[in-house]
Amino acid sequence: QVQLVESGGGLVQAGGSLRLSCVVSGRTVRGTNMGWFRQAPGKEREFVAAISWIGTTYYADSVKGRFTISRDNAKNTVYLQINSLKPEDTAVYYCNTDTRTYGSTWYGFDSWGQGTQVTISS
Repeated sequence: QVQLVESGGGLVQAGGSLRLSCVVSGRTVRGTNMGWFRQAPGKEREFVAAISWIGTTYYADSVKGRFTISRDNAKNTVYLQINSLKPEDTAVYYCNTDTRTYGSTWYGFDSWGQGTQVTISS
C-alpha cells in the first residue's frame, strides 16, 4: 500500500553536499512521523533524522549541524539535505513513514524502499 522511492544519492568528495528525496505514495506525508536511516556495509541500520507530524525535528549526534530534514506536504515528499560530508557518511540511505523512538533507540516501523546510495570519497 505504501511505496517509498528514495533518490538523490551519488558520489561526492568529502566536504560536498547532496539533497536526498523520498517520494511517498499510498499515504499522505502530512500527519506522519517521517524519518531517514542509513546502513553501511557490515553495519546495522542507524537512525539519522526524523520529523514529526507536527514538524518537530530530531537528529543523530553524528549528523547534527550538517544534515537537515524537511517536508513538502504539497509534493508528498520528505528531503534530507546532507552537507559537509565525510567518508563516514557513506551508506545506503532509507526513509520511513512510521518513525518512533523507544528509550534512546529509533525505529522505522513501516516497510522500507530500495534506498539511495551515498558514497563519499576521501
